Amino acid sequence: MDAIAVLPYYRVQREVTGLAQEVERNARTMTLYADRIVTRYREFLITEVFDMSFRRMGDKGGFFYLHTSTGVYPYMVEIDPGPFIQTFHQVAIAGRLK
Repeated sequence: MDAIAVLPYYRVQREVTGLAQEVERNARTMTLYADRIVTRYREFLITEVFDMSFRRMGDKGGFFYLHTSTGVYPYMVEIDPGPFIQTFHQVAIAGRLK
C-alpha cells in the first residue's frame, strides 16, 4: 500500500556521562496510509485514531499530538503538521463513508 502523507518528527535523547551531557537527536517519520498510521515503533489503525492536534513551541516547531483509543502520543516536529492533519481527516471521513 502506498503512503498518502509523511510527517517528519524527531526524538531527543539525553545521556549524562561523568560531567558531560550528550544530546542525540534522532530523525524519524510518521506515515499515513489509507488504513493506518505508522511511526518508528508504533502502528495505529485509522479507526483507533480520534484526532490530531499541534501546539507550537517557540519559533521552530512544537508538539504534534496523536489522540488514539489507547492514549495521547506526543511527537516533536519542526514543521507545521497542518497538511498532514487535513489529509488524515479526509482519509478518516472517506473511510467512514464506505
